[in-house]
Amino acid sequence: MRTPHRPLKIVIPGGSGHLGRVMTRHFVAAGHVVAVIGRGSLPASVAGPRVRFARWDGRTLDPTWAKEIDGADVVLNLAGRSVDCRYNKRNLSEMLFSRLDSARVVGEAIAAASSPPSVWLQMSTATIYAHTEEGENDEQSGVIGGFERGAEPYWRYSVHIAQAWERAQSDAATPTTRKVALRSAMVMSREPGGPFRVLAGLVRCGLGGPIAGGRMSLSWIHEKDFAGAIDLLIADGAVSGPVNLAAPEPLPQREFMAAIGRGQKTSGRRGFRVPLALPAYRWMIHAGAVLLRTDPELILKSRRVVSSTLREHGFKFEFPRWSQAAIELTAGADS
Repeated sequence: MRTPHRPLKIVIPGGSGHLGRVMTRHFVAAGHVVAVIGRGSLPASVAGPRVRFARWDGRTLDPTWAKEIDGADVVLNLAGRSVDCRYNKRNLSEMLFSRLDSARVVGEAIAAASSPPSVWLQMSTATIYAHTEEGENDEQSGVIGGFERGAEPYWRYSVHIAQAWERAQSDAATPTTRKVALRSAMVMSREPGGPFRVLAGLVRCGLGGPIAGGRMSLSWIHEKDFAGAIDLLIADGAVSGPVNLAAPEPLPQREFMAAIGRGQKTSGRRGFRVPLALPAYRWMIHAGAVLLRTDPELILKSRRVVSSTLREHGFKFEFPRWSQAAIELTAGADS
């Protein structure tokens, strides 16, 4: 893998969330300078002499934060409303426009810069691909979702959001800045606020059994491999367009959750020591999603996503298999 020979300035719009904290620490450890752009304040867990902070509203071009982009080497835009919510009209609208507005205004800042960044990495999502329990979706032959068999009709809106999100980046007038759309699977991290902490908690409570038969596939990537892939995409100027960020082993939900349980036993973290892994039927997921204020699509859609691009550009996964990743993550997690 090619790596930069000098410290970089990396700007992370939307960098105050769990993934932004992971990446800020990663970049700082590598000797880079990071400018986090967010709505609130800089998280104390990433504060330091090589971390700057600027506030924005996510939709208005303002010199207060835009000046961080002028002269930067890299922009990694992570901004967008969380998808962990009920998919009602208001939330779907916020999910869409928080992504479109932030991508648009980042593009405007890059276009206005006297010294624009060399690369703009824009978060996207593996949800753009079709629901399937067979085959795999990669960058070359993957099927975009929306009308596939077995998918709920309203899931099309998630695909619509993903397509519009990527289009906002590709349409931006930034001719000297290379663009990469990050079609990321779930990033599995010990960081609070991430999906692993939620899933591990369910397993500790005995709720890690098959959901609706457990056949739907889960695509994932360990935080260290996510960060490593970002390093490659920054350094390798030959890569542009959509890139899948996913480990080479998507696997059925029942196997995915069972591996977390085995990891907890290996590390001695058994939580409430419930010996069961209770199954859940489809109707239970719909009912439980209402109580948890989330949406069944996040659980029931089958995502089988892999990356031909990373493989072809020589990326080596530190955690290619979920069994080993689950043990490593569980061993360092809070009980």
